[in-house]
Order: sequence, then structure tokens, then C-alpha cells
Amino acid sequence: MQLKKIVVAVFLGYTAFAFSQVDSTEVKKDYGRVFGGFESVSQWYLNDKGRGIIQPEDPIRSNNYLFVNYQIKGWTAGVQVEAYEKNALLNYNPEFDGTNVATYFINYKSNKFDITAGYFYEQFGSGMLLRAWEDRALGINTALRGGRVIYRPSDNIRLTALYGQQRTGFNVSDGKIYGFDSDFQLTQLLKLDKSDLSFGLSYVGRQEEINPSIVNPDFDEITHGISGRVNYTYNSFYSNFEYNYKSEDAVLNRISNTLDENLIKDGNAISLNLGYSKQGLGIDATLRRTENMTFLSERVPTVTGDNTSLNFNDKVLNFTPALTKQHHSNLANIYVYQAQVGFDFKDPRILKVGETGGQIDLFYEFAKDTKLGGKYGTKIALNMASWYNLPGQYRLTPAEYKTDFFGVGTKYFSDYNLEVKKQLSENWRTGFYYINQYYNKPWVEDGSSDVRTNIVTAEAVYNFAANKSIRVEAEHMWADADFKNWAGGIVELNLNDKYSFYVWDIINYGNDDSSKQKHYYNFGGAYRINSTRIAMNYGRQRGGLVCVGGVCRFVPESTGFTLSINTAF
Repeated sequence: MQLKKIVVAVFLGYTAFAFSQVDSTEVKKDYGRVFGGFESVSQWYLNDKGRGIIQPEDPIRSNNYLFVNYQIKGWTAGVQVEAYEKNALLNYNPEFDGTNVATYFINYKSNKFDITAGYFYEQFGSGMLLRAWEDRALGINTALRGGRVIYRPSDNIRLTALYGQQRTGFNVSDGKIYGFDSDFQLTQLLKLDKSDLSFGLSYVGRQEEINPSIVNPDFDEITHGISGRVNYTYNSFYSNFEYNYKSEDAVLNRISNTLDENLIKDGNAISLNLGYSKQGLGIDATLRRTENMTFLSERVPTVTGDNTSLNFNDKVLNFTPALTKQHHSNLANIYVYQAQVGFDFKDPRILKVGETGGQIDLFYEFAKDTKLGGKYGTKIALNMASWYNLPGQYRLTPAEYKTDFFGVGTKYFSDYNLEVKKQLSENWRTGFYYINQYYNKPWVEDGSSDVRTNIVTAEAVYNFAANKSIRVEAEHMWADADFKNWAGGIVELNLNDKYSFYVWDIINYGNDDSSKQKHYYNFGGAYRINSTRIAMNYGRQRGGLVCVGGVCRFVPESTGFTLSINTAF
């Protein structure tokens, strides 16, 4: 409580100082400006006898977001209203219910201060300790409600202090979040000519009352998280190192959704990124190791039906995306990897507390007017990613583990892929992709066997004019288990800057169960005018994971119409 009073006092002091900086001699009228946007996604779920799907009780559902901001001089105030009517889209967080004011804020900015009261978004470093963010496609909004002060005493120093509670639905979680972050640029201070050097330090505290049912707890109400990072570049080389630590806390058993009060463990995450980039060549490598780094604003997720809030990425303080290639192919996204960061003891065979692994990217462009480059040049990209359980000693009952820092355990996932892009003429562009994947389904999700796939994709784009083109893509997957083989294709037509249409279909023709050898087709179009886009489509949704930027949510199988509207003003 004392820490909370100190943070609030500092925030009010900075606010008072900011008010004093407003220039009272200004006589020119300035009415400011209003800006914002509206986004709506509506779906009409239909019966699909071919797949045995019955429409839900409320077949027409809609997610709607209206945000309006007013800005005058250094001040900005905003509000976001959200409506989920009659219910939210299938498998969105059930806390998104009805219509209500979702977020609001008031912000003041000067040359040195950036002060916010209300809801705000923030990220410390890479986000492995704290990231409050929004992604509507995934149903994620983990904004903090409270206060934040950013102070820049010079161009080389940035300090951030915050206090808040994390958004969950139209409410906030019980946990109180304290945070401090610092960034220091040392390039000018050290008078570096060909290089840049910076470092940062972070602190995040989560305070939550301990459940009285826990007798003699061996952990504190406040869980502390600290982080340090260093960034260094020299000419075409760059590097980043970050270490995160979470203090001891009762471990959450995700299977039973309970705290194991006899298993008190700390957590950590370490990442290293190295790269080299110059014209025509790029090399990037990222290594990461995480152990027991589930960091929530409430220790125990909320249970709703068969799901917990963790299934909806709700009440999650930190951000640990899957470091793998983000493919645009439909078939390459059937087996997608999710980062394994927490304690998960499923049975005596499957015991895990984190992950270790990484990925390497290589980009190279053969120059124009060379044997391999041809008239227009040729681009190739190679990506390799592999992820494993942490090696060590594990025991199911009573639960206990001790990991080794180096080495690898059971393999979770790998993705090795090659991409070749070639322009044949002023009007023709082509692309070829080969992907080899390994997916340990029993360990990454519930499944009976691991899967090995080989995927080949080819595409061609023909430009009729500057704003008129057609794109055709064909793809095939060979898989040795689970759903077995798939095939698919896409046709996209862009008539001008306003109209575009598409049709695509994938078929699981290799499924051992002939009744499940289904087509998953989809067709639709979009209309754009100024800052407004309206799109409509009809088709079948394949059940599984939908991922954006390495973060995923599960969607059930469905069939129906989708209407989306997006505009800015």
C-alpha cells in the first residue's frame, strides 16, 4: 500500500508540473481536432450439413469498436466504445459481452513529459516482462487502467513509471501492477562514430492478495520482475541481448487450473539476437530460452465453461510470441507453433516448464543483369526454426523439476523453408516456396501423434495496369499423420484501387476418414473509398489456431457470411 501511495504521489506531482508548462500567453484560437475510427466485424453462422455443423443459438454476432480522440495543443483525450451484439464472435473472450465504454484516457505531452491517466498501452523491452496491447483479430486487449509518466530529461534518456490494473472484458483484474522502465543511449556520450550503444533496465511488480485457503504460503503478495537489455550496432552488424527474471511464486498448474502451493519456483527468460544487413544480403539469428515465465495479473485464471481466461490470452502481463516464420500460405498455417513458456505437467510422459530454441533467417538478392539474377534480379530467403523442451529432471507426483541451462529436451517443432521470388517481365512476377515442418502435437497441444509435413507452393502475379492485377496460387501438403494430405488454390483479382475479389479452396483429400475429406472454400471481395474499406465473404472456417504475429487463438469450425467495415476520420 505504501508503494502505491508513493507512485500516485509521484504521478500527481508530475501532472502538476505539466500544467505549469502550458503557455498562458497564447492568444491565437485553436479549437483542436477530432479524429478516430470505426471497425466492425459481423458474422452470420449457418448450418452446414456436409460437416455436421449446427448454427449457434445466436447465429448473427458482431464485434464493433468506435474510438474518438480530441487533441488540442499538447493535450489528447480519447474514448473507445465496444459492442458485442448479440454476442461476441465465436470463441472470443466471454468477458466481451454487451455494449459499454471499454477504454478512456487523457494525455499531456511536452518536450520532456508524456503523462497519461486512464487506460494506456505499454511495452518494456521486447515485452517478455510487460506488454499491454490490443489486437482485435485475436480478441486481445490487455490495456492498463491507471497512470503513466514518461520523462525525457535529454535526447539520450527515457524514463517511464506506471501503475495500473489490467483490463479484462469491461472490468479490470484484481492484481495491482507497478512498473518502471529506463532507456539510455550512450552513442553521443561515448562519441561513437560507426556504432550505436544503448541499454535499458525494467521493473514490474504484480501485487495480489493471497487466497486465504492457502495455509502458510511460502510466497509473497508481490511478485517482482526485473529485466536488463543491451543493444549494439557496428556498421552493418547489430545485436540485442535481454535477460528477464521473475521472483518466486506458487506455480500455476494449467491442467487443473490451480496453484501448486508446494511448488514455489522463480522464472527467467533470456534472448539473443544477432544480425548483419547490407544491400542484397541479410542474416538474422535469434535464440531464446524461457522457464516458468507465465506472468499473469491474477495468479489463477478465471474459468468459464471448458475454458480459462488464459485460453483467450486474457490477464497475461507479458508477451512471448512464437519465433518462427509467419507464412501466408493456407496449408502452412495448419500446424502453427505457439511459444511454450509455462508449467504444464499433462501426464508422466509429457512434463514441460518452458522452451529453448531459435530461428535463423538468410536473405540474398542476385543482382540484375547477372546469370542468376537475370534482367530483374532474383530474391531468395531461407528460414530455419527449431524449438525444444528444457532438458532436466522432472517428477509428476509430487510435482518437481530441475532444468539444465544448456542442451535441449524433447523436440516441439521445426520449420525449414525456402522462398524464391523472380520477376520475369514488367508484368509477370512469380514465387516458389518449399516448407518442411515437424509438429509434436501431443506436446504442443492435445493430439495422438506427431506430424511431419512437406509443403510446396507456387504463385504468379500478372499486372494488367498500374492498379489492376491477378494473382494465382497453388499449394500442396504431404503429411504422414493426423489429417494427412491437403491441396489448395487461390485466385485474387484487383480491378482498380477500389475493387478486389478472391476465391480460394483447400481440400483434405488425404484424410483416412473419407467422411472428413472436405472442401474448405471461401470467396468474397472488398470495396475501398478514401479511408473506408468494406469487405464481405462467404465460406467455411477450418477449426484450429488463427495466429497474428506469432500469437494465436483457437477458432471452432463454422460456415457463414462475414461483413467487415473499417474506416478512419
